[in-house]
Amino acid sequence: MEKSRTKFKKWPIVAVVGLLLLFMSFIVPLPYYIEVPGGAADVRQVLRVDNKVDKEKGSYNFVTVGIQHATFAHLVYAWLTPFTDIYSAKDLTGGTSDKEYMRINQFYMETSQNLAKYQGLKKAGKDISLKYLGVYVLQVTKNSTFKGILNIADTVTGVNDKTFNSSKDLIDYVGSQKIGSKVKVNYVEDGQKKSAIGKIIKLENGKNGIGISLIDRTEVTSNIPIEFSTAGIGGPSAGLMFSLAIYTQIADPTLRDGRNIAGTGSIDREGKVGDIGGIDKKVVSAAKNGAEIFFAPNNPVTKEVKKSNPKAKTNYETALAAAKKIKTKMKIVPVKTLQDAIDYLKSTKKS
Repeated sequence: MEKSRTKFKKWPIVAVVGLLLLFMSFIVPLPYYIEVPGGAADVRQVLRVDNKVDKEKGSYNFVTVGIQHATFAHLVYAWLTPFTDIYSAKDLTGGTSDKEYMRINQFYMETSQNLAKYQGLKKAGKDISLKYLGVYVLQVTKNSTFKGILNIADTVTGVNDKTFNSSKDLIDYVGSQKIGSKVKVNYVEDGQKKSAIGKIIKLENGKNGIGISLIDRTEVTSNIPIEFSTAGIGGPSAGLMFSLAIYTQIADPTLRDGRNIAGTGSIDREGKVGDIGGIDKKVVSAAKNGAEIFFAPNNPVTKEVKKSNPKAKTNYETALAAAKKIKTKMKIVPVKTLQDAIDYLKSTKKS
């Protein structure tokens, strides 16, 4: 009888511990993130062109993914739920803090908007200029000789007193220098012009460089006002849809033809559509929002990616597979340029 009483008294303790562990599984953050389908929003909610309201039927929608700092409960949910992926903190943020990661994505959004203005107005035949100011520093690798000198949000304006017209030109120049060569980096920090000396190192991708991740910093000038209100939204992936919306409102107001159109992809100064991450989740978001058409980047998988992942698919192939899995009637349309999207919408207009 004494033993049974002892066992009985332990149960409340076990129950409390169990409830505490369950509670902790929902609130204690782990060094992982989960990525889930986000939402789809009408571009008109965040974009105003030439101070006019776009009242034409149909809509252009940009789509997002949701990212959450994971707890154990989140991980269990991700394991059990389709279109939900788990990433380590290093893989997703590169080791930056949540605050820094959000700031980096704001830089991507800023560049995306500038390039969308440039492409949308240029494609519409309007005067617009794009000035290259340098590159934002997004991250400095641990083995970079500029670690502790360059920081997130600094703008690199030149190398060895040479200036460039694009980040590609800068990268190509740095990549042409020999390992161990001294280089002078010109940069702006908190509005002050500075310079620092470092060395060329071997990057993880096998190329030569100074060990920073970067994105163009640009400035657009036009006599047609274009305003964005994207507070809290980051990343470059709305570039295509922003460009398409600007072009349509200026050059071809009825291009949507009453259709609910979604899509994703970054945009560059030549009008090329760049690949993005999480496209399967964006297909799910667009389908839930009732989109009839979904534009997906269709660039070939690079040899470097194929080498590390032989089964790698293009964005378009991934989007097609996701659409098939959820059995949506939404048309997945491959595009490589802004012009591809415009041509498709023109050729499929019913009215």
